[in-house]
Amino acid sequence: MKETLYDNIVSYIVENQNKFYRLAYSYVRNQDDALDVVQNAVYKALTHYETLKNENAVKTWFYRILVNESLLFLKTEKWEFPSEDAVNTETAYYEKGYDTPDDIYEAVNQLDEDTQKVIKLRFYEELSLKEIAAVTETNLNTVKSRLYRGLKLLKQNIEEVTI
Repeated sequence: MKETLYDNIVSYIVENQNKFYRLAYSYVRNQDDALDVVQNAVYKALTHYETLKNENAVKTWFYRILVNESLLFLKTEKWEFPSEDAVNTETAYYEKGYDTPDDIYEAVNQLDEDTQKVIKLRFYEELSLKEIAAVTETNLNTVKSRLYRGLKLLKQNIEEVTI
């Protein structure tokens, strides 16, 4: 049974690797960092796969790991300061396949972390509200209120920009 669970997790990860990269990229906004985040999440999932109690929850279980890894990366990145040489040699990376309208994307990133997480999982990853509640380990009604409050704030911010 453990071998089939492991194989199911591996096949799920391989089938959805582009989605995972896209979600990580939406958090860290750097190609290499997003790949690192996904790699760390896959490593954690495969080394701790026996902690998964319900085989049908692979999707929400892995998304939870990926979101937590993305947030962990962002927290640790705040404490790292690049050297002068690194600042001068870095160039911005443009990912054509994952274009989002800049003003909407920036407006989403201006929201608080919990609301951002709900909106990204709902609209970028197309998870159901129930799945988002499982990924974020919050109550379904809390997810709904964060989603609708976030959408209301986005609408207000976009209307302010267009006026």
